[in-house]
Amino acid sequence: MEQQSFQELREDLCRVCALLYQRGYVASNDGNVSVRAGEGQILVTPSGVSKGRLTPDMLVLCDLEGRVLEGNRHPSSETPMHLLLYRERPDVGAVVHAHPAAATAFAACRRPLDVPYLTEVVSGLGPIPVAPYALPSTPEVPESIRPFVRDHKGVLLANHGVLTVGADLEQAYWRMETVEHTAQIHLNARLLGGGVALSAQEVEELQK
Repeated sequence: MEQQSFQELREDLCRVCALLYQRGYVASNDGNVSVRAGEGQILVTPSGVSKGRLTPDMLVLCDLEGRVLEGNRHPSSETPMHLLLYRERPDVGAVVHAHPAAATAFAACRRPLDVPYLTEVVSGLGPIPVAPYALPSTPEVPESIRPFVRDHKGVLLANHGVLTVGADLEQAYWRMETVEHTAQIHLNARLLGGGVALSAQEVEELQK
């Protein structure tokens, strides 16, 4: 990867982190984001830094085994979760983990976002399952999401937060926005007495 485009990738990752912070999807030093940065390498956010004040020089370059190749900070403790996705999904170019309030409430209740209320979600995002609880920053976390990584664009982490993937940083971020927006609509539908789900035939037509 050329130096200029590599620097642009660093800047893009910081912009996504700033958006997460501005939207209230992370607080304090929460969350982590990564992106592929050439063959067998990723850029990942460091531990202990607010996503609202991240700068390109703070990012850490790792290989797909988690070894630090460049950077003077510790990579996020959740990096193994990201690495699993990159190893299992060659089509994934970026991973976003955050704690948006509504979707994380569903994760705390261990309720998936899988009722087909919204046409755009059915056709563009698909169901969002809940991974079993795993102690953060341990090998249990990547193992908890392993059953879902092949067939889903996002997953709720029980009592923890939300994980989304994309072909690039922009898509992974927009999917995080969509998951949170969907969770808010599900909550409102429940307040109104329950939404009306699309039928199996309507879902099939959308998926075609």
